[in-house]
Amino acid sequence: MTGFPGVRPRRLRALPALRDMVAETSVEARRLILPVFVGEGFTEPRPIASMPGVVQHTLDSLKRTAAEAAGAGLAGVMVFGLPETKDATGSQALAEDGVLTTALREVRAEVGDDCLVMSDVCLDEFTDHGHCGVLTESGVVDNDATLELYGEMAVLHAEAGAHVVGPSGMMDGQVGVIRSALDRAGHHDTVILAYAAKYASAFYGPFREAVNSSLQGDRRTYQQDNRNLRDALREIRLDVEEGADIIMVKPALAYLDVIAAARAICDVPIAAYNISGEYAMVEAAAANGWIDRDGAIDETLTSIRRAGADSILTYWALEYARRGATR
Repeated sequence: MTGFPGVRPRRLRALPALRDMVAETSVEARRLILPVFVGEGFTEPRPIASMPGVVQHTLDSLKRTAAEAAGAGLAGVMVFGLPETKDATGSQALAEDGVLTTALREVRAEVGDDCLVMSDVCLDEFTDHGHCGVLTESGVVDNDATLELYGEMAVLHAEAGAHVVGPSGMMDGQVGVIRSALDRAGHHDTVILAYAAKYASAFYGPFREAVNSSLQGDRRTYQQDNRNLRDALREIRLDVEEGADIIMVKPALAYLDVIAAARAICDVPIAAYNISGEYAMVEAAAANGWIDRDGAIDETLTSIRRAGADSILTYWALEYARRGATR
């Protein structure tokens, strides 16, 4: 080797074709999942102020969006239901004609197997106290009583047509109970996407507007502490042992190290949720002209994939898939 520098890594960055050829990480539509919200009794979609471009859907607009997601090649849509009435036990979550069950049935009829229909298995949208489970007399979430309801809810969703159920409540044992309930009901092929490492986070604010949250207090007694990594890995191992087909890390951006650590120990696919606060920060900064919006979206999604996520739930999923077809 003569002269200096003898090694010139910049050669591989000189042209777009070269950069594309050697790129280590890619974000394709097939890896993206679109979270969607549907409101009971809505006659028009309702914009979510803290999440520009995202709406609370009517049933009809939800079906159109799901069809668009299928047409764009997205992996799936994750459906969240907003009931008209709430109570202490979240009883509408188990209603055959409830908003979420109805939406799953209608969306599956709309898209068939062209796009995965995914359901949120949790009670927080349905309880008047906003917690992810039923409460004891002292106001603490009753883990084991909640598990019974999760099992029933998952079976109801599978019967309505959900390909994938996503238990997000962070109850101990939720995956095992849901797997047993699904198998007893004959839904052996229904996939469990387990929110295995779901952290108590300041970045959930816009989501609580999106789901009309009634939360009183916080969820720190059952969601992960943001100071802990080993505890999250323990949760992940437990969920895999209980039968999780895919595990989830949520949020994504402030927890890229958790995604990477999960990838190192985990042999099942990993999903990550690019959550509402992460979305809102980019949208607000871009609206003020402080950052390049498309570039920031690209970097955000690429960073999550680079950390080790196989799939990403993101509110940009449909837009990104459409834009990817032209860039």
